[in-house]
Amino acid sequence: VQVVESGGGSVQAGSSLRLSCAASGSTFGLWRMGWYRQAPGKQREVVADISPDGDFVNYAEAVLGRFTISRDNAKNTMYLQMGSLKPEDTAVYYCNIYPAGPYNDWGQGTQVTVSS
Repeated sequence: VQVVESGGGSVQAGSSLRLSCAASGSTFGLWRMGWYRQAPGKQREVVADISPDGDFVNYAEAVLGRFTISRDNAKNTMYLQMGSLKPEDTAVYYCNIYPAGPYNDWGQGTQVTVSS
């Protein structure tokens, strides 16, 4: 699955953003997908993941209650609605299949910067 992330930006703490992940190909709806992020100087981490049909989701504790993952298989697109953003949410956000392995390609990601 090849993906393109978009929707990032620079916002104030407490703001909201919605990220999009547009996937190519006809197999998007078969894959469990995830949002990941990488902050400066830190390893990439999982933010949330979603089952192929969208019925089952999981969140990292740091974003639980503030972020919502969703997908529209008819549009080959996955979303991450982010609310109550904090400076510690500042990172480059990526999407990929879940779990992503060492041989999975990554997109360019989308930068989210939250200022206090």
